[in-house]
Amino acid sequence: MCATCGCSGPVVEIVSQPDRAGSLEAEYHGGKDQHGPTGTEVRSHSHFHDRENVRVLKLAADVLSENRKYAERNRRYLHERRVRMLNLVSSPGAGKTTLLTETIGELKNYVAVAVIEGDQQTRRDSDRIAATGVPVAQINTGKACHLDAKMVGQALETLTLEEGGILFVENVGNLVCPADFDLGEGKRVVMLSVTEGDDKPLKYPNIFASSDLMIVTKIDLLPYVDFDSDACTQYARRLKPSIEVIRTSAKTGDGIRHWHNWLSGFREGPGENF
Repeated sequence: MCATCGCSGPVVEIVSQPDRAGSLEAEYHGGKDQHGPTGTEVRSHSHFHDRENVRVLKLAADVLSENRKYAERNRRYLHERRVRMLNLVSSPGAGKTTLLTETIGELKNYVAVAVIEGDQQTRRDSDRIAATGVPVAQINTGKACHLDAKMVGQALETLTLEEGGILFVENVGNLVCPADFDLGEGKRVVMLSVTEGDDKPLKYPNIFASSDLMIVTKIDLLPYVDFDSDACTQYARRLKPSIEVIRTSAKTGDGIRHWHNWLSGFREGPGENF
């Protein structure tokens, strides 16, 4: 769970019970729609028992509702400038930055490109992006495990966005919390490498169910790992039948043309931004 936003639900209660050796324990009760302490929302009735001598801290009345307001503000801002925004999400090491730098190298020749780079610490990835010659804004989230729409909105104010351009947001490496935070993007792209295992969609269903495209990276390593590409696609489409799938290798160039064609369709076709 995120250390700063309480992203386990619209209302989060932490129950401290010092009479039990200082342990933190919470007893949840609810119907089938309820997610436990690490879920994203509680739709059915939930409450805590054993409240005697218990200090209850109420955190975040409705974090996601507030985030949606900022997301819509970002969406309007982008609409006015006719800029398309993509939200790139993955676990750490899936190859987001490598694919992005390779993509920018060709894309910037015919369309304006800008990047918002999210990491907990350092400017290492944004320095790699800046070396391609496109504008980049860095967001360091500290203990937070994802970008939110307010952070992105503040970064947007620091960038000069050319009309008709494309804005990439490279989210913090995480497949859990980013699933719940709309940034105002036109589409969401989830990436996983063949070294991570083909069952990633089953383990992290929310992020795959909320994405428009799945990119499988590092396919040049397929001869050396146990990864079933067809099974991975099947798992993802159980969650979202319409999700598109592209298999790529930034090292060999396999699939990169398909990815560029997808980007062209994204830029030219209907979308949420305009």
